[in-house]
Amino acid sequence: MSSALVRPHANGEPRGLHEAHSPGGGNRHSSGGRHSSGVHYKWIALSNTTLGVLMATVNSSIMLIALPDIFRGIGVNPLQPGNTGLLLWLLMGYLVVTAVLVVSFGRLGDMFGRVKMFNFGFAVFAAFSILLSVTWLHGAEAAWWLITMRILQGVGGAMLMANSSAILTDAFPANERGLALGLNQVAAIAGSFIGLVLGGVLGPVNWRYVFLVSVPFGVLGTIWSYLKLQERGIRKPARLDWAGNLTFGAGLIAVLVGITYGIQPYGGHTMGWTSPLVLTLLLGGLAVLAIFCAIETRAAEPMFNLSLFRIRPFTAGNMASLLAGLGRGGLMFTLIIWLQGIYLPIHGYGFSQTPLWAGIAMLPLTIGFLIAGPLSGWLSDRHGARPFATGGMVLAAASFVLLELLPINFSYWQFAGILLLNGIGMGLFASPNRAGIMNSLPPDRRGVGAGMSATFQNSAMVLSIGIFFTLIILGLASTLPTALSHGLITQGVPSADAARIAALPPVSIMFAALLGYNPVQTLLGHAISKLPASHAAYLTGHTFFPSLISAPFQHGLAIAFGFAIAACLIAAVASLLRGGRYVHDLQGSTPATQEGNARLQPAASAALADLTAARDV
Repeated sequence: MSSALVRPHANGEPRGLHEAHSPGGGNRHSSGGRHSSGVHYKWIALSNTTLGVLMATVNSSIMLIALPDIFRGIGVNPLQPGNTGLLLWLLMGYLVVTAVLVVSFGRLGDMFGRVKMFNFGFAVFAAFSILLSVTWLHGAEAAWWLITMRILQGVGGAMLMANSSAILTDAFPANERGLALGLNQVAAIAGSFIGLVLGGVLGPVNWRYVFLVSVPFGVLGTIWSYLKLQERGIRKPARLDWAGNLTFGAGLIAVLVGITYGIQPYGGHTMGWTSPLVLTLLLGGLAVLAIFCAIETRAAEPMFNLSLFRIRPFTAGNMASLLAGLGRGGLMFTLIIWLQGIYLPIHGYGFSQTPLWAGIAMLPLTIGFLIAGPLSGWLSDRHGARPFATGGMVLAAASFVLLELLPINFSYWQFAGILLLNGIGMGLFASPNRAGIMNSLPPDRRGVGAGMSATFQNSAMVLSIGIFFTLIILGLASTLPTALSHGLITQGVPSADAARIAALPPVSIMFAALLGYNPVQTLLGHAISKLPASHAAYLTGHTFFPSLISAPFQHGLAIAFGFAIAACLIAAVASLLRGGRYVHDLQGSTPATQEGNARLQPAASAALADLTAARDV
């Protein structure tokens, strides 16, 4: 047997077998001085892909804290009628486009090269980060410019998210993928919380810095990935599934846009779920997605490979990821409303200071991720994903129970301890679950499989925002009008003005709390000038509004956290059903055989390398 057939490849697969499936003999980086040894390359791949994923996820949340500064910078009052849509699209446009496109870009990566797609994603992301910061427009026109550029920036983010896990799976052997994918996944989740702090720091200095901060990292990543990353995956040339791409994109966009508009008030209703537009988008989107599933079952080269759901660890892992995302995604928004709108102002922080301090107050959550994620990934390489992912979801559910029991005006050390516990639980889950999903995939399906997994995760973020906002608004609607009317009348506001303000949709109050605004002065208008100076100062100070909405908000919190507890517990059950450790190294082998192969692989690779070295000598 020739050495080409037995020498192990850097990712743990036999080199000859791997290269026989790679059309064109690899890629532009497979020879010459730019070729990195297998030992060093896997760490290059990990650091580069982690930078890309971190940059993409930081930008999914960085605007959330910086929104007040951005709106002030472009001259838009987000609380005025008609501007709620601008606020929602600035928040959710990026999330919607990444959720829709990750599968398509994962499939394209399988066909044309994962590194090419990843490299292009860096360049696209950097370009639109620059365009986001250079708008010369003002008012609503500037807001729509930012929305459009954010959506196009999301195209680059989708390219990065879709291919990073597949590149890592190609680079690392099966017995090290848990740690590698764990670090990458922890960076992805922690990035969404790091973005909060960055937004709070940069926004008050200059709102344009919120977008410019990504540019140097995008340029560095573009150059670095072009020079150092290698196409080590198995490419599978195929025709592009146009019908699948179009129906999937149209259906998912319709559903996610429907959720976005469902949060907004409609007519005399608190929210827009009964709006003909929302109902048409949701029902029509679901119908188109059903057509998409029918198309994919008949397509020769489907974009969304439904046959992968026959792999139990892949199906169970993605179901658990979706449910965990539903529980986790809305948490960030809920905590920001709690901190910026209520807790920090009550404790003496001015509304202009609350964005930064809200991000800082949530750091224990990120610390929990950073502690548990890499450790659980490393342990899952040895013991499998199931015990850690399942235990992590149970721990996360327990943390939501503790948050539900916490009073609105809490002691910070209790709040920080619960957030740390939640971060540890989510970190225990995320790393092993991601590794279990990627290990279950055939080598030539890693790109599309990673894209499908990212779609579940990103869609869960948008769905959870819609669900959490809806549940909190329902809680507010049942008690807020009475509390608001009584509080205003007590301070001398005329009954007619108090009744008018109390009748406003609760979503306006919730967005005011989310942005850290005190909306009382805006809502009262000229009526405030007729009040005694002491009453006017109290109404527009930083304690009246937070104290007023505390009780109604706690009622909404109880409903939202109850949903999160249920989602995490069901995710734990789904994770438990994934089975034992499963690595799809050889297509068609059984889980038991593959587990044995994974255990033998490091020793076999070392023995083959020793034999080859002895023969060469």
